[in-house]
Amino acid sequence: MIVCLGRTHVIPLVPEFISPQDGHDKQDCENAAAKRWLAQHGKRLSDLNVTVLGDDLYCHQPLCQQLLAQQFNFILVCRPESHTTLYEHLEGIDLPTVITKRWTGKVEETYTYRYLNGVPLRDSDDALLVNWCEVTVSRPDGKVTYKNSFATHHLLSNDNVADIVLAGRTRWKVENENNNTLKTKGYNLEHNFGHGKQHLFSLLATLNILSLLFHTLLELLDLKYKLLRSHLPTRKTFFDDLRALTRYMYFDSWDHLLTFMLKGLERDIPPNTS
Repeated sequence: MIVCLGRTHVIPLVPEFISPQDGHDKQDCENAAAKRWLAQHGKRLSDLNVTVLGDDLYCHQPLCQQLLAQQFNFILVCRPESHTTLYEHLEGIDLPTVITKRWTGKVEETYTYRYLNGVPLRDSDDALLVNWCEVTVSRPDGKVTYKNSFATHHLLSNDNVADIVLAGRTRWKVENENNNTLKTKGYNLEHNFGHGKQHLFSLLATLNILSLLFHTLLELLDLKYKLLRSHLPTRKTFFDDLRALTRYMYFDSWDHLLTFMLKGLERDIPPNTS
């Protein structure tokens, strides 16, 4: 997914499925799928100044090196239990620290950032040096509401550590704006996806992802679609209306269908943008 700070839209990219690969004895996994995706699609994106976001399971040297080789930066969750060598280098020293306060509307929260540049990602002579940062969010009563840490190739400083952490946390948009939308907003992602013996499940999932991509681009670029969606309460309502209309009526184009729906809602018709 392409995600961006301050933007609710996410843009799906070509998926790579976790499934047994021909000629391989080992079980497939997220890391292997990520490496395949990079090998296939990384070159097309290498000139776009991309920063890859991901969970702790991706924060390992082989994948990080492949990201850097593709001219990508990264901000990956980096947990103590899976990166013992890195955290040993953080012990016994005064880490650069930045403290800020934010008012939530109900309570003041304290954000404490710690960071260190140039720490080894693993215990080896050829260990990749990464830059580590951590955020702890606490309330006046001492309760910690959030804590996480990240490894990145972006050079950290007092001026940018908060922005780097915020960018790292943006990976949750993949779950909230993409996965949750596909599961609960009318796309029925999990419905009957156990069918098929080889590729049917991945075909159905790809069609769902492709649908979300088209709908997102329409919402960004098509005035009629944006106006129509703004007057329908949910995606499910929109999909139900589409099914009902196209079951009983013929429309010679997508634009014709949207115009018909807007007229039915008694809305002014914007100019044709197709």
